[in-house]
Amino acid sequence: MDDGMETTKLLRHEEEEEDEGDLKRRIWIESKKIWRVALPSLISRVSAFGTIVVTQSFIGHVSEIDLAGYALVQTLSVRFINGILLGMSSATETLCGQSFGAGQHHMMGIHLQRSWIVDLITLTILLPILIFGTQIYKLVGEEESIANSGGYISLWFIPFVYNYVFSLTIQMYLQAQLKNMIIAWLSGFQFAIHIPLSLLFVYKLNMGVEGAMLSLLMSSWFVVIGEFIYIFGGWCPNSWKGFTVAAFKDLVPVVKLSISSGVMLCLELWYYAVLVLLAGYMENAEVAISAFSICQNINSWEFMISLGFLGAGCVRVSNELGRGNAKVVTFSIKVLLGTSTVIGVFFFVLCLVFRKNISYLFTNDERVADTVSDLSLLLSFSILLNSIYPVLSGVAIGAGMQTTVAIVNLVCFYLIGIPLGALLGYLTTLQVKGIWIGMIGGVLTQTIAVVYMIWRTDWDNEVKKASERLTRFYLKSDEISELISN
Repeated sequence: MDDGMETTKLLRHEEEEEDEGDLKRRIWIESKKIWRVALPSLISRVSAFGTIVVTQSFIGHVSEIDLAGYALVQTLSVRFINGILLGMSSATETLCGQSFGAGQHHMMGIHLQRSWIVDLITLTILLPILIFGTQIYKLVGEEESIANSGGYISLWFIPFVYNYVFSLTIQMYLQAQLKNMIIAWLSGFQFAIHIPLSLLFVYKLNMGVEGAMLSLLMSSWFVVIGEFIYIFGGWCPNSWKGFTVAAFKDLVPVVKLSISSGVMLCLELWYYAVLVLLAGYMENAEVAISAFSICQNINSWEFMISLGFLGAGCVRVSNELGRGNAKVVTFSIKVLLGTSTVIGVFFFVLCLVFRKNISYLFTNDERVADTVSDLSLLLSFSILLNSIYPVLSGVAIGAGMQTTVAIVNLVCFYLIGIPLGALLGYLTTLQVKGIWIGMIGGVLTQTIAVVYMIWRTDWDNEVKKASERLTRFYLKSDEISELISN
């Protein structure tokens, strides 16, 4: 009897070891798939945003007023425009990812061209935000000197923002087919040439703010030109069949999906912009805006890593939904969240360790440095939350659930976060800290809500929805060839 019990225990132990070994193998395989998308994506995003942060650093050592002006433009106007374009472009992630998973590779080039049409029209409509920057900043109550500086710098950003139309959409198009390593290389070179260009124009040629902005323009368009060469040069033969009038067909459904995506991501990105605006109404607005924007840029720079996992989440979920693998989707989400959270904890600790020292990369003003130091604990918690909710947003984009998440973002960010931040910032002695606490409150409630939404999702039903979506946009390969030839 005892021998039988021992044998049973031994067999059970061996089965548990096999299950554990199988789980480890599955996690390893899934992790490789995730990092294949996330690593190039985060390198490109960190490098691209790094050029913006480096530009702010150079401008900050030229003039404190221009530092505040640049922060105003970059955080309000450019983030506003980028939010719309990123959101509108994320429809490309959904459609290209699901098309690739379903084997409809020839449709990906059409989705890309449609996104260019939609984004170019959208950006052109938004240009007055940059053209009339000074008037807008004065209208919302910013100090005249900061508004004038911001209005001048915003004109320099006009040719810069047009690179977003192509760089955002091409990255989504390439990462959906697991070819985004080229973007990582181009972005790495972009960051590498941006620093010496900035040193040359700002210090060697003594061009000041103009030199910093010129180096930003040159390095940003370097990536776009490289992407064009890669696509048009024949490295995407299955997905790029040339320019076609098919891109102008069925634009309305694409616009609808783009608007849903746009609202979802814009509500996230604009949230931080509104908080910077609130900081501008406080005493000593120059210090408040500069300190808050430095912390925001550090937070946003680390957020670029999370956007890499957002892209990975979108690609993995959309690919597997296109293939009809609901179980793989749920497993991938768990591995994504686990990996991203570990990275978030690492940067949480790093931010606490360096605290005040970070600010001296951007400014020599002791008042700004002290304010940044006071915000470092809150900044650390924001960075930790960055590791969770962007991944969930990527999952939502991959599944085409943008509209639902947009509603969640509206409630959590604008009905909870901003009012809470305004109350704590203006009705207590917390000042800028109060605004940031409100921001964290909004992000935390959004994270909890989206976690619950993803947990309750019926992924088998999402597979059916993905199939219906692909059928709606499908064109046969020979039909595309005929349209191109005509």
